[in-house]
Amino acid sequence: MNWTLAQLEAFVLSVNHGSFSAAARKLGRAQSRVSTAIANLEADLGFELFDRTAKLPVLTQHGKDMYIEAQAVLEQCQRLQSRAMTVTTGEEIVLTVAMDEAVPINAFESLFERVAERFPLLKLTIKNGSQDDIAQWVDEGKADIGILFYVKSLSDSLEFMSIGQFCHSLIVSPKHPLSAIESPTIEQLNQYRQLVIRDRIGNSQSKALSANHWYIDSYYYITALVIRGIGWALVPEHVVNSEWYTNDVMKLSTDNIPDPLLVEMGVVNRRDRAYGPVMEWLFLEIESMFKNRLIN
Repeated sequence: MNWTLAQLEAFVLSVNHGSFSAAARKLGRAQSRVSTAIANLEADLGFELFDRTAKLPVLTQHGKDMYIEAQAVLEQCQRLQSRAMTVTTGEEIVLTVAMDEAVPINAFESLFERVAERFPLLKLTIKNGSQDDIAQWVDEGKADIGILFYVKSLSDSLEFMSIGQFCHSLIVSPKHPLSAIESPTIEQLNQYRQLVIRDRIGNSQSKALSANHWYIDSYYYITALVIRGIGWALVPEHVVNSEWYTNDVMKLSTDNIPDPLLVEMGVVNRRDRAYGPVMEWLFLEIESMFKNRLIN
C-alpha cells in the first residue's frame, strides 16, 4: 500500500470537522487537494471511506473502522515526533505546570520540593485553574502539563494519563438542619441550597441535585461557605479531610445519591509536543506517588 500520512490526516480532519472544506481550512489548503488526497487513499485501500450521495459526505461502515485505525496511526506518529524532538532539545530550562486547585495539596507540595532538589536550575511556573482552564492552557501551549479532574472528554490533541480516583463526600455545617439527618434523601436535600462546582471559564459545571443552588469555582471556597451554613455540597474527600476543615464540617451518608461520586484525576499533555527529562521524571513521580497512595 502507498497511502501517506498526509492522506490519513486529511481523512481524519474531514471526519472531525464534518466536511472536506472544513478540513481544508484547518490544513490551510485548497478543498480540491483534500478531496484528491482522500480519493487517492480510497483507491489505494480498495474501498470507499465516504458515501458521497448526501449533501455532506458520510462515513461508510468501512470508513468508520478505518477512522479509528487512522487516528491511532496519527497519534503514534505524534508521539514519535515528540520523542525525536526530545533527543535533540535535551533537558527543559523552563516548565509550566497547570493544576486543579482541588488536587491533594500536601502530595504536590512534596513533589515540587523534590523537583527543586533534583533540577535546581529549572524555572518552574505553577498555575491554578479548573478542568477547562487547564485543558485549554495545555492545548494552547500556555502550560506544558496539566493535572486535573477528568469530568468530560478532552481535545484529540491532548493525551490523558489517569493517576487515581477520588470520592466525593456530602458535607454540611454541624448547625445546618440537614446535620440531624444521617442519610438524607434527594427530596430532603432539595429543600436546601446546594453549592456546586463549576470551572472558571464557565463552560462546564457539575449537575445540581437541588433546584436551589449556587455555582462556585473553588471546592475550598465551597467548603468555607458550607461551614457558615449557607448550603450543603459534594466535595472531594481529601479536601474535606484536610486539617483546615476536619472539625468544622459534618459528613453525611451518600447512600441515597444516584449520581456517580467518583471523580478521576490525571495528567494531560499535548501528544505532538516534545518533553524532556524533567517532564519524563514528573510523569513517573506522579504515577508512583498515587500508586503508593501518598496523597494525604
